[in-house]
Amino acid sequence: MTTMTTPAGKRNGVPRGLARTGPVLFSYGFRPFFLGGALWAIVAMGIWILTIAGGMTVAEEYGAHHWHAHEMLFGYSSAVLAGFLLTAVPNWTGRLPVSGWPLFILFILWLSGRLVFLASDQTGIAVAVAVDALFLPVLLLICVREVVAGRKWKDLKVIAGLVALSVANLFFHYEVVAGEHPDFAYRLAIAAYVGLIMVIGGRIIPSFTRNWISGRGRTDFPAPFNSFDSGCIAVGVLALGLWVSAPDLQVTAIAALTGAVLHAVRLWRWRGWTTFAEMLVAILHVAYLFVPLGFIAIALASLDIVDPTSALHVMTIGTVASMMIAVMTRASRGHTGRILTASKMTCASYAAIVACALARPATALLPEFTPAIYALSGGLWICAFGLFVIEYGPMLVLARRRI
Repeated sequence: MTTMTTPAGKRNGVPRGLARTGPVLFSYGFRPFFLGGALWAIVAMGIWILTIAGGMTVAEEYGAHHWHAHEMLFGYSSAVLAGFLLTAVPNWTGRLPVSGWPLFILFILWLSGRLVFLASDQTGIAVAVAVDALFLPVLLLICVREVVAGRKWKDLKVIAGLVALSVANLFFHYEVVAGEHPDFAYRLAIAAYVGLIMVIGGRIIPSFTRNWISGRGRTDFPAPFNSFDSGCIAVGVLALGLWVSAPDLQVTAIAALTGAVLHAVRLWRWRGWTTFAEMLVAILHVAYLFVPLGFIAIALASLDIVDPTSALHVMTIGTVASMMIAVMTRASRGHTGRILTASKMTCASYAAIVACALARPATALLPEFTPAIYALSGGLWICAFGLFVIEYGPMLVLARRRI
C-alpha cells in the first residue's frame, strides 16, 4: 500500500496540503466524508425501516428510536458537515487543508462511532457513547485551530454552531442514559444545523447565484450581504434559542413567525426564481425555503396546532438534508473538475429529498396512513442519497479532472 504524504510538509507536527500519494479518497476532506455520510444515510435508514417493520433489532439497550434519531442528527449529518468544513475552512483562511493520514484517522474516528454505536448491545452503552462522543470535539478543535491561525474572526460564528452541535451530542447521550427523552438535545442539534445554514447559506447561495447569473451576461444579481441579513440571522438565532429552551411558550411562536417572514424576504432578495434553468444553483434556494417553512412549523407546534415531531422533520429533512445534498453535489462537481450543471440523476436526487421533506410531516395530517407514509418517506430518503452515491461516488474516489 502506498504511503500517504503531503508535499507541503508539516506545520506544528500536522501534515498539511493535498496528498499526492495514497488513495485519492483521502486527498481532500469532502471526498471521504461526503461519500461516507451518504452511504451511512442509506444504511441507517434501511436499518430503521427493517426495525420498525419487525425484521431486525438494533441498539435495544439504548433504544431503537433513540439510535435512529441520533444517527440522523449526529451520524450521517456530522460526516457531511465535516466534509464541508474541512474543504471550506481552508478556502476561508487561506491555509492548506488537512489531508492524507490525518484525514484518514479522522474519518476512521467518525466511522468507529457509527459501528460501535450500532453494536452497542455487544460493546455496552458506555463504550459506544465514549467512542461516538470523540468525533465532533476533534473536528471542532481542528476548525478552531484553522480559524485562529488564519485570523478569520468572522468565521467564529461557524465555530459557535459546531460547539452547539458537540454539546447537543453529549446532552443526547446524557438524557438517554438517564432514562429521559432527549427532546432538548433534538432541538439544540437542529438549531445548530439551521443556524449554520443561515450563516453559511447567506454566504454561498448569493455568491453561487451571482456567479451563475454573471456567466450568462446578466446583471440582475442577488442583493449583497448587509445589515438586513445580519438582522435576519439574529432574529433566527433568537427564535431557535427560544424553541430550544421554551418550545411551548407563545413568545416562541411569535419569534418563529417573525423569523419565517424575515428569512422568506431574505430568500426573495437572492432572486432564486431566475436560476431554475440550472438546478445545481436553484436547489440551494429550494433548500433554504425550508428555513422559513421550518420556523412556521415551530410556531404551529408551539401553539399546539401541529405535533412537535412534524416540526422536527420539516427542519431535519427539509432544511438540513436537502441543503446537505445541494452542497454535496455542488462541491463535489466543483472540486473534482466537473462541469457545474445538474444531470438528470442529480435532479432526481433533489426531487426525492424534497418529496421526502414534504411527505414525512404528513403523518400529522393523515395519522391513519402513518405506516405507508413512513415507507414512502424512507424510500424517498434512500433514493435521494442512493442516487448521489451512484453518480458522485466515482467522482469522489477518482482523481480530479483537468478542464
